[in-house]
Amino acid sequence: MMKIGILGAGTIGTTLARKLAAAGHDVKVANSRGPETIATEVLETGARAATAEDAVSNVDVVILSMPHTGFEKVRHLVAALPDQTLVIDTSNYFPQRALNPAIEAGQVESEWVQDYFGRPVVKAWNAIGAAPFAENGQVKGHPNRVAIPIAGDRASDRKVAIALMDDTGFDGYDAGMLAESWRQQPGSPVYCTNLSYDEIGPALAAAERERLPKRRDLSVAIFAERFGPGKNADAETIIRISRALQM
Repeated sequence: MMKIGILGAGTIGTTLARKLAAAGHDVKVANSRGPETIATEVLETGARAATAEDAVSNVDVVILSMPHTGFEKVRHLVAALPDQTLVIDTSNYFPQRALNPAIEAGQVESEWVQDYFGRPVVKAWNAIGAAPFAENGQVKGHPNRVAIPIAGDRASDRKVAIALMDDTGFDGYDAGMLAESWRQQPGSPVYCTNLSYDEIGPALAAAERERLPKRRDLSVAIFAERFGPGKNADAETIIRISRALQM
């Protein structure tokens, strides 16, 4: 059992809270509007609503589940965490939300996040869509179990993240250092394509860095046209469109 604080109660954050609490972890979840605004169904498996300050207090793991635009409000909290606290980032950069000059100039998204907070981070749960993450988890060993890549500069951090990934119903694939984590960013062959563990390695290797932004932006435009801006598609549609565009 680990003590886990989740900052962000959007679609990925709330699913993380439910799944990790159901797996027996001590989970606190916070959003930007206050604990009283967190839906009761998020807490049904044992997670507790908290303020951001409380969510990161006395925990083993802090999970950032928010867009980059929300980082400023929690920067001081994350930067002050003890070095042994594992910080996991689930976010992805989308210029449609806010332009980031460093990332636009070529810096790897996760390395920018690590620099921003001034401490090591692990990239995990970013390469799966909200609906597939909520709906497609399977017990370990299931023939249809999906794998999700995990990147970070400390092997011990990646090991913990892989164990937590297992608790959410997915195989964690050790994708190595953050410098290579561009391979799991939006537009890549592993992004929202729901691959098996054996398929992840070849898909990461096949990623073409210069093509990722074009594919990412095309995907955003297609989903916005079909479902409306900011709307989440169903799991089957996310997987089908992502595979067609990115593999």
